[in-house]
Parts: sequence; C-alpha cells; structure tokens
Amino acid sequence: MIRLAAALALFVATTAHAQAVTIPMKSNAGAFVGQVTFTAAPKGVLLRVETQGLAPGWHGLHFHEKADCSKSDFTSAGGHVHGGGDRIHGLLNPAANEAGDLPNLFVGADGIGKAEVFSALTTLAALRDADGSSVVIHANPDDHTTQPIGGAGPRIACGELK
Repeated sequence: MIRLAAALALFVATTAHAQAVTIPMKSNAGAFVGQVTFTAAPKGVLLRVETQGLAPGWHGLHFHEKADCSKSDFTSAGGHVHGGGDRIHGLLNPAANEAGDLPNLFVGADGIGKAEVFSALTTLAALRDADGSSVVIHANPDDHTTQPIGGAGPRIACGELK
C-alpha cells in the first residue's frame, strides 16, 4: 500500500509539471471542429486530437510552419515543419522525416475523430518558436511516402499554436 501511494504521488507530481496547451481547430468556413492538446514530453510532444463534424475516414495530420490559419484554404500556415536540414516528407520514407510528419487521424461515421499521438521529431518548445506553428488536418489520408504531402489533399481544418 505504501509503494502504491508513493507511485501515485510521483505520478501526480510528474503530470503536474507537464506543460500542456490546448488550441481550437476551425474548418475552412471558420466553424469550430475540435481541439488539440499538446503536452511537452522529455523527448518530444504528445498530442490529444478531438474533432467533430469532419467527413468519415482517414485524414492526413501535420505540423505546419506558421501559427496562421487566416486564409480559408489554410495556405497561410505555410508548409510542413521541417526540423532543420534537408528533410523528406513521410513517416515511411527511409530518407528521413520532416518534423511535421504525424500519423493519420481516423474519423468515425458519426463525424467524431479522436487520437493520441506522440512525435519524437519535434518538441513543444520548437513548435512555439517566434512565428509559432499550426496543426492542419487534410481531406485525404497521408500515404507517408509521396512528395510533398503524401497525397493528403486540401487542408480542411487548422489550429494555431503560438
């Protein structure tokens, strides 16, 4: 019982120090379609993605280079976060990964999407640089190989991380 109490106290102390930031996601029409919570981790960043009202199926999910979702097509968010150097897109590409590469998001028949995703390719601090970054959801799934965005198609949701 004492070990359990000590372990619980350590868990509470550890999670209390984790830096978390939640941002809203909006559609191309400006409607609220969910939120993303970022939690700083010792060797990366943990995301909890919760969406509503998106088309059922798989959708590409990426970090983009600017915290700017002002244009309705979300091109104002720029390209994918690269993470320095000469990087190639795709989690399945042996040449290397961009820091913006993330697994796809699945949305159920009810329009609800939920995922918890960890990225060791970047950190919360790096994503919150001078111009911030954004999380973008695409209309189609990312095949994790095709250049430049894995065939993920148009940007359908965006959230700004400043």
